[in-house]
Amino acid sequence: MNDTQRPTWCDINLTALENNYKAIQAHVGHTQVMPIIKADAYGHGITQVASKLEELNTPCLGVAYVEEGVTLRKAGITTPIHVLGGAVERQIPIFLEHNLIFTAPSVDKLWQINEAAEAANTRAIVHLKIDTGMERIGVHHYNADTLFEAALQCPAVDVEGVFTHFASADEPQLEFARLQLERFLEVLEFYPRHSLPCPTRHIANSAAIAALPEAHLDLVRPGLLLYGIAHTTETKEKIAVKPVLSWRSEVIYFKVVEAGNPVSYGSTWAPQAATRVVTLPVGYADGYRRALSNKAQVIIDDQLHNVVGRVCMDQTMIDIKDSSAYNGDEVPLIGSSDAHQITVEDLAEWAETIPYEILTAITARVPRRWHT
Repeated sequence: MNDTQRPTWCDINLTALENNYKAIQAHVGHTQVMPIIKADAYGHGITQVASKLEELNTPCLGVAYVEEGVTLRKAGITTPIHVLGGAVERQIPIFLEHNLIFTAPSVDKLWQINEAAEAANTRAIVHLKIDTGMERIGVHHYNADTLFEAALQCPAVDVEGVFTHFASADEPQLEFARLQLERFLEVLEFYPRHSLPCPTRHIANSAAIAALPEAHLDLVRPGLLLYGIAHTTETKEKIAVKPVLSWRSEVIYFKVVEAGNPVSYGSTWAPQAATRVVTLPVGYADGYRRALSNKAQVIIDDQLHNVVGRVCMDQTMIDIKDSSAYNGDEVPLIGSSDAHQITVEDLAEWAETIPYEILTAITARVPRRWHT
């Protein structure tokens, strides 16, 4: 199963990843697709996912931090890599050494990049970051010309792209997202106004790929959608993606709990009548969140059963009532059986969080198995 034979693991279906990528590409037509593989490819394994995407000739890969880009280069990935999160000054030489694409969110950062590139006798590839309403990194849209003009004065910088980030494209009401798009298109008028070719324009994340086709522009940046998680039923109908990751454990202990005997820390749950309880070797230190206590369900023997008592650091208890279960029985935490399915979205709803957090919180001590 894996090197340690641990009875809790994730399966990563790289064929599903490939199919999702192709489905997104088909949906956006001639627009380029830059898969977002930050945060260990949302828990799916950054080098394995990048290798598969490189086989598919993806034009670029998106990461958050320079360290992620360096990891990919050391793994032999040669595809262009855009570091979306910017850099502090001391990291700039690392970008240049590993041929990584910069995000320039300010005039000062642009000058720092240019100075370092000149000193290294090389050229820096840069995407300029505009803030159209996120109030995170990037020059405010009403000051964008200052960044564009500064870039023209940087002889060692090649401006490959200009981008911004939606704040609420995954919300039912898209008025603010459309306002952000309008602001972005307005600032880009700088280029035709100065008779200059416009760099690659990008704004669309997973939600906008489905909900705002007018935002596809030159390049889209799918993250969650690439891994088979759609924000809405409508998205699933438009783009046929399927989950890439499943998460499974095994039964390691069975006992009968008598009526009134509380289960787990804090005594938050006790059966009203004698019941059968099994233990799984998975807990919040694996990313199976404590917020799932007394809320989540798992699948055992093609039946749904409830998590009872508090999720522990390393173990979780399940009430199987009068059903049977045996040590070694496989238990989908995220995944499906013949009759039932538990999704990332289900865990997010039970834990009162978002699917992104569920996926990225699955810790490194949960072995991954990649297969096609």
